[in-house]
Amino acid sequence: MVDAAPTLASLAAPRGGASAASDGRAPLTADLLLDVSDLHAGYGKAEVLSGLTLQVPRGRVVTVIGPNGAGKSTLLNSLMGLLRARGRIVFDGAPLADVPLEERVMRGLSLVPETRELFGSMPVEDNLVLGGYRQMRRGVPQWRSAIDRVYALFPRLKERRAQLAGTLSGGERQMLAVGRALMADPKLLMLDEPSLGLAPLVVREVFRTIAQLRESGVSILLIEQNARAALEVSDHGYVLETGAIALHGEASALARDPRVIDTYLGARKT
Repeated sequence: MVDAAPTLASLAAPRGGASAASDGRAPLTADLLLDVSDLHAGYGKAEVLSGLTLQVPRGRVVTVIGPNGAGKSTLLNSLMGLLRARGRIVFDGAPLADVPLEERVMRGLSLVPETRELFGSMPVEDNLVLGGYRQMRRGVPQWRSAIDRVYALFPRLKERRAQLAGTLSGGERQMLAVGRALMADPKLLMLDEPSLGLAPLVVREVFRTIAQLRESGVSILLIEQNARAALEVSDHGYVLETGAIALHGEASALARDPRVIDTYLGARKT
């Protein structure tokens, strides 16, 4: 029998002094775009999230790391309105209780799911157009400006704008999924495992893109198994275990925390 992977809850207090990371109860002080508290969600009678609290300041990148099955994708699906959830979700100053999926998109929430969910039989540019509904409602100039910004971020998509999405490489499909989400001009971009299944060289490109978006002021909630890379591009981090926040703090502090290193980052370099 293979032993279960260790969790922060099972580890002793950090060695070598106190950590700047906290247990998740202390609020962030910056202007909040997303404020979640006491969130409960699951599937049928199985509760996956149990009293989760999380905040995303405006213009920041916040990452959530944790083991498989901890509830990371459940969190994003709950925020997007794909799952019924109990608790308090305030986005851009307004509560999201009972707000349907379509209205959440219109308010500025955008999700890039783990499965990407592209229309493989449609050209790249048509996939982008479908993501630009908010911009199209504002008129042609805004839509053209949005698609030009996506092509500036991902020049390869412009080269392949007439190519069927289903024929793209894995990295190009991820670019297209992110580009389509950006077409909606989101206030909060939520990324679910953007590096999953990609070659190491492409993974580096994905995280360079996230860093570029961060520099441009895009607010991002990032779910990622590659904890080291996620913390490097983020301002703040949360560790999610068995449906609750086990630890949170500045991303740089979490990356130095012995508990996080031992459980998620591997041996420290000497």
